[in-house]
Amino acid sequence: MNSLTGIALLEDPKENRGTAFNQAEREEKGLVGLLPPVVETLENQVKRCLYQLSKKNNDLEQYIYLAQLADDNQTLFFAVLATDPARFLKIVYDPTVGTACLEFGHIYRKPNGMYLSMDQRGKLKEVLKNWPVGDVRVICVSTGGRILGLGDLGTNGMGIPIGKLQLYTACAAVQPDVLLPVLLDCGTDNEKLLNDPLYLGLKQKRPTTDELDAFVQEFVDAVQERFPKCCIHFEDWKGTDALRLLARYVTEISCYNDDIQGTGSVTVAGLYNAMKISKGDLKDQRVLFFGAGSAGIGIANMIASAMKLEGLSEREARERISLFDVNGLLEPSRKDLSPDQLPYAHPAQPTKDLVAAINELKPTILIGVSTVGGTFTQQVIEAMSKLNERPVIFALSNPTEHAECTAEDAYKFSKGKAIYAAGVQFDPVTIDGKTYEPSQANNFYIFPAVGMAIVATEAEHVPDEIFIAAAKATADQVTDEQLAKGILFPEQADVQKVSHVTAVKSAEKIFELGLARIDKPESVDTLVTSLEYKPIYSE
Repeated sequence: MNSLTGIALLEDPKENRGTAFNQAEREEKGLVGLLPPVVETLENQVKRCLYQLSKKNNDLEQYIYLAQLADDNQTLFFAVLATDPARFLKIVYDPTVGTACLEFGHIYRKPNGMYLSMDQRGKLKEVLKNWPVGDVRVICVSTGGRILGLGDLGTNGMGIPIGKLQLYTACAAVQPDVLLPVLLDCGTDNEKLLNDPLYLGLKQKRPTTDELDAFVQEFVDAVQERFPKCCIHFEDWKGTDALRLLARYVTEISCYNDDIQGTGSVTVAGLYNAMKISKGDLKDQRVLFFGAGSAGIGIANMIASAMKLEGLSEREARERISLFDVNGLLEPSRKDLSPDQLPYAHPAQPTKDLVAAINELKPTILIGVSTVGGTFTQQVIEAMSKLNERPVIFALSNPTEHAECTAEDAYKFSKGKAIYAAGVQFDPVTIDGKTYEPSQANNFYIFPAVGMAIVATEAEHVPDEIFIAAAKATADQVTDEQLAKGILFPEQADVQKVSHVTAVKSAEKIFELGLARIDKPESVDTLVTSLEYKPIYSE
């Protein structure tokens, strides 16, 4: 424990133990009379928290309670999450965090990170010095430009970096002290927020691309100086910004974009296991995306990289992947395509009809990243089922109302043939006496473990090869019994054990690629284990 005493100690979330301070500590630290007389165990404190959570009427109230708990007692917060990860991950992150971001300015209590705004330009190096921890290893940074499927939420998007980094610790046991949530406040184009008196961000429109890029460059330079071992995790940026900035920095600094690489990785993990069920090889599949933004492009690139590892050339891999967006199928006659989309614009009959595109291209895999709910209609699913004995249908948009189809529709309209996953968790579906167990392609299987690997190895760069290694490690932890039920991802309740294995495999890949800034130890597993955070009160 540090030198804090009295009320100051009870208000420090990292050092506070509340009623778990023993009598000697209470006397030494000036806590006598400031706490009830009973000395409790951490386990008893957890029971009280779980009881209090049971009295909350909805998920947002539970989110607010847990946020307050994290502000009060960090150890207790993570101990509560550890009791039931499958339950609490959807509270502290998706889908509840989306609701929290919509209300962020109204439920705000403490900053829980850093807010770097455009009116601080020219001063970011000095501003970063205000953060009290000198050895930050991961910064999760957003502009709030595209929060989940909710659009531009400006500074309200700070809930995303906070939640993402909590998952680093809850899933992969990364020490919370080395993690820093950052919101780059570049304004917002959301008129509702600009007119909201409780909105906490700059009341101005978003800047031009050149102005944004200059601001990001200053931020990147400031991070390199202040935290030289830090990886920058870009999260929930507007699609065009996300792709452009990742391409700019991925080979220059330690950084990655979870919406692009993490989403691509968890999708590939699901596809690896879908191939085990359908008895096929990924390199032989034909993939059609519904949605051609940053997530679609990122997943397509990751699938292409995975196909290349199975023997295809870059050209051959991309030829097996097509994309469809609001203006129809991407093909060469389109004049509205971005440079990132052009590699997937293959010769085909122009169409704005998804069923027509399916019938022409004959995909074996259909992936939805459109954020438009219900677009995988009965006709779409039946078209996929007519072409394939086991059609692979991934409806990855979230939150729930944005999913391209529900699990029930996928199984019902395919007559149980679909190999299905969604970006949100759906309940099991029973049709004609048979129960189907849908999977959730959630990035929390990937990014916390990759984050731990980056911290452990001090990785210089984070290329796609690391995410493919993470995808394979995650997929390989699904048992044959689970695959027989159509389950594509490990049990969420086992996410901590799964993340450890994935972190070790990812770290080994970093060493193999020569990207580590430390010497490889005799045991990478031992290295990762030695760094893992445990939510217990130290002696």
